[in-house]
Amino acid sequence: MDKTLISWSALLVAAICLLPIVGVVAAAAFGSVDTLVQLTQTVLWRYTWTTLVLVVLVAAGSIVIGSVTAWLVVTSEFRGRRILEIALVVPLAFPAYVLAYAYTDVLDHPGIVQSTLRAVMGWGPRDYWFPEIRSLGGASLMLTLVLYPYVYLMARTAFILQAATPFYAARSLGHSPLWAFVRVSLPMARPAIAAGALLVVMETIADFGTVAHFSVQTFATGIYTSWFGLGDRGAAAQLALGLLTFALLVAGLEYMNRGRATYATRGRQETFVRFQLTGGKALLAQIACALPVLLGVVLPVVTLFLMGMRSEQDIFSPRYLRFIHNSLMLAVIAAVLTVAAAVMLGTFNRVYSGRASLAALFVGRLGYAVPGGVIAVGLLVPFANFDNWLDARMESWFNVSTGLLISGSIWLMIAAYMIRFLAAAIGSYDSGLSTVTHNVDAASRVLGRTAWGTVRSIHLPVLRGSILTALLIVFVDTVKELPATLILRPFNYDTLAVQAFRLASDERLEGAAVPSLMIAAIGLLPVILLCMRIGNRQGR
Repeated sequence: MDKTLISWSALLVAAICLLPIVGVVAAAAFGSVDTLVQLTQTVLWRYTWTTLVLVVLVAAGSIVIGSVTAWLVVTSEFRGRRILEIALVVPLAFPAYVLAYAYTDVLDHPGIVQSTLRAVMGWGPRDYWFPEIRSLGGASLMLTLVLYPYVYLMARTAFILQAATPFYAARSLGHSPLWAFVRVSLPMARPAIAAGALLVVMETIADFGTVAHFSVQTFATGIYTSWFGLGDRGAAAQLALGLLTFALLVAGLEYMNRGRATYATRGRQETFVRFQLTGGKALLAQIACALPVLLGVVLPVVTLFLMGMRSEQDIFSPRYLRFIHNSLMLAVIAAVLTVAAAVMLGTFNRVYSGRASLAALFVGRLGYAVPGGVIAVGLLVPFANFDNWLDARMESWFNVSTGLLISGSIWLMIAAYMIRFLAAAIGSYDSGLSTVTHNVDAASRVLGRTAWGTVRSIHLPVLRGSILTALLIVFVDTVKELPATLILRPFNYDTLAVQAFRLASDERLEGAAVPSLMIAAIGLLPVILLCMRIGNRQGR
């Protein structure tokens, strides 16, 4: 009975994770192609080109910033290094669309920067040129500033684990530290950097709030426009299928390109002795590490705070308290169910390892490669059709209207959150589970414990830290998630993210600053936990 319960529960989770992919494929196959043909003749190629350019720019910027800053804090000693080492992670707490609202208020034509330039220089509106923040370049900058920590964290770990011997060998041959970094240390850390860059790419193609605010046409905005603007679910599903194919292709190419590459660990070899930087070199290192934090955290927070002070939004009004309640309730339920699903999949693979458990674990991890908008379309199309069919049958048979039982509830939203963020929960739980040897499980079974009894009495208590981390990550990601929430939310059921997007869409940026600040404040929780772990980590 114990094995059957664990097996069927894990397989049910895997089936739920597969459902949106199957739903997107089916809806795309059976939907009309008329709208898609029109999109092909007009904007489809623009969607494709813009998405590709956005991915390249954000990935390149994140790799440069993440790798260079990680190298500096690991191998160099300069004033402020310890603070900057932790502060470089903080931008991960901010959604990119929050930064977009702040920088629009500062850099747009009516903003303080251009207004000051016109006042000081006596220029008219057409007497000067200023970079347009509402552009592809602006969207790339916003996404880079919040996503580079993925590369930074991966690269930092890789550099800590690296053997210093190859680097010192290059230095002994007369090469500069920069040359040795580029030709020796960087290639050795490539698997970690590639893994971080893959996360950056997936988050970039899934972004909707930033590109929509800057009027940048990508596949993500195309899905939303087809669904709500054109009212064509088939076209939305077909665009979602294209985006899903691109995401899976990127993941597959990265996996094949990495091949059997592994981290170059130091083992018993010599560890790095930090370079003591002084003078101009120390100043350059400080600027390189402080600039991403200044642009990605300090400036947006100060700007949003000033914007919020000028707004007429009352955070304690019943309306705002309802937004907060909805966001927190969804996040709590999604976090608990997602981590429970991760525990079930991890237990199934741990106790009954085989092809079925490995396949279920693989399917559970697919969510990181599926954008929220794609998951939303893949869930809503089949369930909306089922609700309509059931309502028609009940009306016909019993003269009773059932309404939208599934597609009109919050549970479809929670299912989308679970699918989207299950990979993060699995990663956190598995990393902790790997520290519990199989001998402990065997001893528990010899003493009469069942498989689930072993999980309940040993695994869960031992892995409290990993489970808490997974809960916080899913909680905050759910609060920040925008495209899935916009598509799946029931009528008149709004969250902080939806309120911020609505106000920004109406160009009420000062009002959008209030929910944006609250989202950022909630996002700091897992980042603080992560920073504490970084600060206490040995082997610096």
